[in-house]
Amino acid sequence: MKKLRVGVIGLGWGKAHVRGYRTHPNAEVVAVADSDRERRQNACDEFNIPASYESGDALLENESLDVVSIAVPNCHHKPLTLKAFEAGCHVLCEKPMAMNAAEAREMLAAADAAKRRIMINFAFRFTAQSAALKREVEAGSLGRIYYAQTAWMRRRNIPGFGGWFGQKKMSGGGALIDLGVHRLDLALWLMGYPRPTWVLANTYDPFGSRLAEEQDKTFDVEDMATACVKFENGAMLHLTASWASHIKESEWMETRILGDRGGLLQRNLNEGYDFECELYLDRNGCLYDLRPHEPIPGPRTSMYHLIDCIVRGEPHIATGEEGHVVMQLLDAIYASAEKGEPIAIPRLAG
Repeated sequence: MKKLRVGVIGLGWGKAHVRGYRTHPNAEVVAVADSDRERRQNACDEFNIPASYESGDALLENESLDVVSIAVPNCHHKPLTLKAFEAGCHVLCEKPMAMNAAEAREMLAAADAAKRRIMINFAFRFTAQSAALKREVEAGSLGRIYYAQTAWMRRRNIPGFGGWFGQKKMSGGGALIDLGVHRLDLALWLMGYPRPTWVLANTYDPFGSRLAEEQDKTFDVEDMATACVKFENGAMLHLTASWASHIKESEWMETRILGDRGGLLQRNLNEGYDFECELYLDRNGCLYDLRPHEPIPGPRTSMYHLIDCIVRGEPHIATGEEGHVVMQLLDAIYASAEKGEPIAIPRLAG
């Protein structure tokens, strides 16, 4: 089979996209784009990529591609995605899907009109532990899920301080839209993506605002957000995300899901990016704690998954529709924090 031609726009996180595509025998990264000339050259040299461009627009105008990864600041996700669809490409878009739910809806409509796929890089689904837990949930091990809590907190690590991460016009938000989006999707995915009905939330910026004043830099987003989400099926979710907090760990990630037959836990190890998982079950009047003691064969990367689904003609996970639900929740969290009251999430037609 002829290899799918792939382009990657943005070579910060985008280098991981290049590596991910290179693991699939039916994908070939033929072009990259980044405004940083040195980044472009280094990527081309490291991965033997024949073409590079200063902008995503130039890449899409000059290359005939099958798939494009978009790994640039959040404010560019929608315009580049729309141009990629016009160029006939499938899209893997970094999280968050867009700046807000309205932009996400435009992207979904464009994908439908172009008859092309859009997948969101919710990378935390693509770990061995997450895959194992999802299989247990789908097998009914937890029973009816009624509560979840999910968090990603840092002691001190505001990314690129003074840059686009801390500027709302480019990022759309702070720690919530950067870190919280990952843990939010993971919890929703394990819960089966129930329909949210309302949100009560708050945001804080005690660290970023002080640093911005001391260093005379721009920072107009939150460095912490917390929210409670109620779902149509009666379940609730508690979400917390922070770039800076007075906690012991430098990096702390944890997701718990509770059902009427069992519960699960997924958390990071040694304050890093390796994870462990456990199940807590009630069977025949006895309580069981289950923890895998051998490595679990994990899924491939999100890039491999998308290519494989295109080649096989199968549906992919981490869909644009799920990305839109996440954007609805992020919008509602920010609105609730601003207004100081619960925010209802309307049901979309269709």
